[in-house]
Amino acid sequence: MLSLSNVETYYGNIQALKGININISAGEIITLIGANGAGKSTTLMSISGIAPPREGKIIFMDREIHNLTPDVIVSLGISQVPEGRHIFPELTVLENLQMGAFLRADNKQTRDDLEYIFELFPILTQRRNQAGGTLSGGEQQMLAISRALMARPKLLLLDEPSLGLAPIVVKQIFEIIRKINTENNTTVFLVEQNANLALRLADRGYVMENGRIVLEDSSENLLSNEEVRKAYLGI
Repeated sequence: MLSLSNVETYYGNIQALKGININISAGEIITLIGANGAGKSTTLMSISGIAPPREGKIIFMDREIHNLTPDVIVSLGISQVPEGRHIFPELTVLENLQMGAFLRADNKQTRDDLEYIFELFPILTQRRNQAGGTLSGGEQQMLAISRALMARPKLLLLDEPSLGLAPIVVKQIFEIIRKINTENNTTVFLVEQNANLALRLADRGYVMENGRIVLEDSSENLLSNEEVRKAYLGI
């Protein structure tokens, strides 16, 4: 579904990604783990067109997307949930969700998807007329994921969904991510500092250090890898 080939991304003269290669198949949950500043978020932003690569190729469903603008990339079926959520604080929950469907013209299907979101996150039903900025951190994360889903993505990019949330809320969020993957057959690319949780959720994982992919394996093997356990799992 998605391939990154020798992708190099810069911020000015600073190179953030150094020739990375990643492949994701339809239906998978893939995680990218690594320390702060390793380049994980930049990887997602390169895919979504926010930080376009200077070198290399990004191909999504047989189409090169590395030179496309973010709105076109969204229209092709990629949605990103950014780190820090970045909902529209002054818009209501319902208005935030409607913004997620901005590029869509299938009104009936959009209404059906809205009902599905409210089934997935019942708390958002109760908050539908409440300003997004008044929600708790966990509720805002649910809203950010839901807003991305309203675009009907084939590939969902998630950047640090557990950040700043209580453990019980994190557990709920990760259960929902699995449900989205299995029920909707939505492919998920997850960037997450909680490597233990991420690897237990994902099918496969990549380990990033200083802008490079240094390890790729099944999640099961990464969980038992001695170096990964010491560096990222605190074991």
